[in-house]
Amino acid sequence: MVRKGRLDILNASGRRLTVEITAAPLCDASGAVVGGVQTLLDVTEKCALGREAPETHALEDFVGRDEKILRIFEILSLAAATSAPILILGETGTGKDLLARAVHGQSPRNQGPFVKINCAALPENLLESELFGYKKGAFTDARADKPGILQLAQGGTVFFDEIGELPLALQSKLLQVIEERRFRPLGATTPRTVDVRIVAATNRDLKSLADAGLFRSDLYFRLRVLEIEVPPLRRRRGDIPLLVEHFLKHIGKMYNKRVEGADPAVMKILFAHDYPGNVRELLHVVEHAVILAGDTVLHPRDLPRHLTDAVRPQPAPDERGPLARSERDCLVEELTANGWNMGQTAKSLGLNRSTLWRKMKKFGI
Repeated sequence: MVRKGRLDILNASGRRLTVEITAAPLCDASGAVVGGVQTLLDVTEKCALGREAPETHALEDFVGRDEKILRIFEILSLAAATSAPILILGETGTGKDLLARAVHGQSPRNQGPFVKINCAALPENLLESELFGYKKGAFTDARADKPGILQLAQGGTVFFDEIGELPLALQSKLLQVIEERRFRPLGATTPRTVDVRIVAATNRDLKSLADAGLFRSDLYFRLRVLEIEVPPLRRRRGDIPLLVEHFLKHIGKMYNKRVEGADPAVMKILFAHDYPGNVRELLHVVEHAVILAGDTVLHPRDLPRHLTDAVRPQPAPDERGPLARSERDCLVEELTANGWNMGQTAKSLGLNRSTLWRKMKKFGI
């Protein structure tokens, strides 16, 4: 019986290709199976014909295929249909704002406004007036009524970035907005009703802040109706090739340069870095490389010097033995060690390429 299927692979330059696999058994005259034959056909252009190929591992502009990221996609796709508050946790640069925009884009509110406010960027008095607005005469320079962000976002989503920096005095007012759907502009004698969805994000430990009395515990528990934690890039290194491909496409358009992939040596260097700045740092690294690229493939010379000069220390031996590591971790380590060269990795593992492809697909690598 002939079987067919499709699979995405990376070529030697790091470019993603779609291949169509056809497999069939070989039988002798008596009908007994004595072997098999498998063919691979590059159908990348056929799949992209007439349209731009869609991201198969993306929620709006957030890209990833790590199992933890795919679970986040699943949760947020379900939650987007509701108006429940969402709290997004994660280190700086992990893409929390992209997930917030994705929630809005996937929700019934997507025709309404998406308004972002950075709670750490403004002093308390200015933050209050920006958030709630004010009436004419509320203070010396209030010469006319000014609507606040909550009013401007009516029917849409308000994204509170760095919610952990919101002053305590304003936290009680935000809690009222969430629970009662109303607020009082500065200088107003009557409250206004509002219909907005609240999404908040922080890189701080809100529970510890609440336990220390630095963040209202009632607001914390109200915000975390749905809590999402975005893993740092160093814990989802398998997403690096996908992110590089995604960035190359968009940065290439921005600078009108055609860069299709990266040399295996480049991928090896990128995998060796720990990315304290997370995905945002990788984006800037790729942008730097695209600007300096002399041809359609990135080379180590195109990367920032702090990456090429760095020597990654060898990891300490795993005292628990190789069986303590998951098969997925072993695959990622071998791929990294071989610069994501499929042929070399398969050889070092004692596998054929098709088996390696199947295992990578199985583990979402």
